[in-house]
Amino acid sequence: MSEELNVLPDIEQLALKIDALLPQTQCSQCGYAGCKPYARAIAAGEANINQCPPGGDAGIRKLAALLGRPCLPLNPAHGVEKPQGLAFIDENYCIGCTLCIQACPVDAIVGAAKQMHTIVANLCTGCELCIPPCPVDCISMRPPIGTHPHDADSARERHEFRLFREEREQQEKATRLAAKVAAQTRSATAQQGDETDSANRTTAEDRKKALIAAAIARAQLQKSQVKPANTRQLSPEQLAQIAEIEARRSAEDKSK
Repeated sequence: MSEELNVLPDIEQLALKIDALLPQTQCSQCGYAGCKPYARAIAAGEANINQCPPGGDAGIRKLAALLGRPCLPLNPAHGVEKPQGLAFIDENYCIGCTLCIQACPVDAIVGAAKQMHTIVANLCTGCELCIPPCPVDCISMRPPIGTHPHDADSARERHEFRLFREEREQQEKATRLAAKVAAQTRSATAQQGDETDSANRTTAEDRKKALIAAAIARAQLQKSQVKPANTRQLSPEQLAQIAEIEARRSAEDKSK
């Protein structure tokens, strides 16, 4: 464990030195998501030094000298070396979809939804990542303005700030989503509690009504079963008359 703790800082320090020699186009032609991930892969022995077309042969020689490795020709699987280009947006065809803005790794494109976008020439690294997502093919590569290439250190800073901003936006989005879910959960719980209380009240009222109805039924049954104590001395005709009166009274009670 202690050996790993000693080795990891050395790899990270080496990765920083390698990253300082890379062109910082952030084009991902090397197979990694930027120059720094590629530098870490080289430092860890997971990638070779000849996978960066923008750096070309000169970049390979610098990396070989730093690492004490032999020079290698550029691996054609990652592209070919060519002069740095500058992205250009044809304003006659731009529809303002913002897809190129989302693709640019160094925030070199300005614009807004449904408005024309523009390349900031001195910030463009020529990575060409903005070309594939354009739905109307209005982006092309042109020779850079002037003879000075882009500032690698500035491009690195802008790329790192973009990564920081994207991570912060994701965290804020996750926080908002969590708050929304919590609010919905509280609302659902409160509604469920209200429904439970209402159901309990309804059940109590129904139980009370049922008890009252049962008491009334028992009273009516007992009333119908009670016989006058002095009927023993009555004749059959009188008893029949009384029964008829009781039946009529019972019918009247039921109709009320």
